[in-house]
Amino acid sequence: MKVLIIEDEIPAQQILAKLTGRFFPGFTIVGILDSVDAAVSFLRQHSPDLIFMDVELSDGKSFEIFRKVDINCPVIVTTAYVDYALDAFRNKCIDYLMKPIDAAEFKASVERCLQLCGTAAAHKSAPDITAYAKPVCKHHFTIKLGSQILVIDVNDIAYFYSNDKSTYLVTRDGKQYMTDDSLTAIESEVDPAKFYKISRKCLVGLSSIYTISKYFNSRLKVTLSPKNIDPVIVPRDRVQSFMEWIEGA
Repeated sequence: MKVLIIEDEIPAQQILAKLTGRFFPGFTIVGILDSVDAAVSFLRQHSPDLIFMDVELSDGKSFEIFRKVDINCPVIVTTAYVDYALDAFRNKCIDYLMKPIDAAEFKASVERCLQLCGTAAAHKSAPDITAYAKPVCKHHFTIKLGSQILVIDVNDIAYFYSNDKSTYLVTRDGKQYMTDDSLTAIESEVDPAKFYKISRKCLVGLSSIYTISKYFNSRLKVTLSPKNIDPVIVPRDRVQSFMEWIEGA
């Protein structure tokens, strides 16, 4: 069975890929996409057998995909919000998994899909990981300063953040530079073991985390070093994956 993952958060992408390989080793992941545009382009040329689809993508709501291209395979929605359930089923999605995704619920959801589709159990061959392998992580970033070009080693970067439609790089010694790359693009270029996208506006390096404290409504407050920006709040739906990233580093 060919599986497509449409998800803009790298930790969530990794969890879905890991669970797929764990429970259904015969499935092949044919793509991991993070935007509406990328999904539409892919689906115009390819026909997966199953789609895992987050709702809030980097360029809009995933339900826009249904309006731009015909989807003729089962879709399992994965999201941290209950508000989209009605939209999901209006678009004929067959199941709705809440984040953080429980392994048993994931397995049961896919098995229901197999029963509904009349598909035989997955083969025991290993999944083809080449289809969704990430490119080699960047070792440095270049910053233009007038007629000069600075070369900054990725190990010297504390974090990246966005503000007022601009993206900034902050070094471990407290210097700050504007970069032409978007936060989403940068996230795909750095090592996910060393950098984590806490929110849509901040991508932190492990070495930049100074303190982590509990915050109201089951969230976390993270103070970064150097303190170029205010403490960052980890949304409730990302707390589990954030702590797994911290503990697994």
